[in-house]
Amino acid sequence: MDDRKIQIILDSLLPLLKAGVAFTIPLALVSFALGLLLAVLTALARISPWTLPKLIARFYVWVIRGTPLLVQLFIIFYGLPAVGIVLDPFIAGVIGFTLSVGAYSSEIVRAAILSIHKGQWEAAFSVGMTRGQALRRVILPQAARVSVPPLSNSFISLVKDTSLAAIITYTEMFRTAQQIASTTYEPLLVYTEAAVCYLLFCTVLSWLQSYLEKRLDRYTAT
Repeated sequence: MDDRKIQIILDSLLPLLKAGVAFTIPLALVSFALGLLLAVLTALARISPWTLPKLIARFYVWVIRGTPLLVQLFIIFYGLPAVGIVLDPFIAGVIGFTLSVGAYSSEIVRAAILSIHKGQWEAAFSVGMTRGQALRRVILPQAARVSVPPLSNSFISLVKDTSLAAIITYTEMFRTAQQIASTTYEPLLVYTEAAVCYLLFCTVLSWLQSYLEKRLDRYTAT
C-alpha cells in the first residue's frame, strides 16, 4: 500500500468516526426508543380481546414487514413532498426506522408476553389486580427480561440499517464515506474503512449486550 492510500485512511478515519457518533448512533437510538414504544403498543393490540385494534396492528405489521425498508424511506422522503409534506432527512429517517423497528420488534414483545405462564396472570387476578394492572406490574417486567437478547440484536441490526439513510441525504457514516470516496477516487479503500468502522461500533454494542444479559441473568437467579 502506497503512502497516498495510507494518508487517505488516516484522514478519513476521524470524519467517519465523528459521523458515527454524531449522526448514526443518535439516529439509531431515537428510532429504536420510539420503535420499541410502538412495538409494545402493537403487541398489546395483537393480544387484545378487541377485534379492531387487533386488525389494525396486524395490517401495520403486514405492510411494514412485507415491503423493503429502502422503498419505505423513498416514499417518506421523496414521495410525501408530492402531497405537500416535506420532511428533514433526520425526521424522515426516524419515521422510517421507527415504523420498521415497531413492526419487527412487536413480534418479539408479543412472543415474550405470551411466553409468561398463565399462572402469573391467575396469581395477579387472585390478589385483586385488573388485567391492566397485572400486565403492567407482573407480566411486562418479566417479558422485558425475556425480550432483552432479541431486542438487543434488533438494535445492532438497526445501527447497520441506518446506512440506508444515505439515500435520503442524511449525513451519517456511510454518506460521509460516499462523500470522501467521491473526492479521493478510492471507493474500495474508503468503503472498506467504513465497513471496519461499522464493525467496531457493532462489536462494542455486542459486548454491551453480553454484559447486560449477564447482569439480568444474575438478577433473575437471585
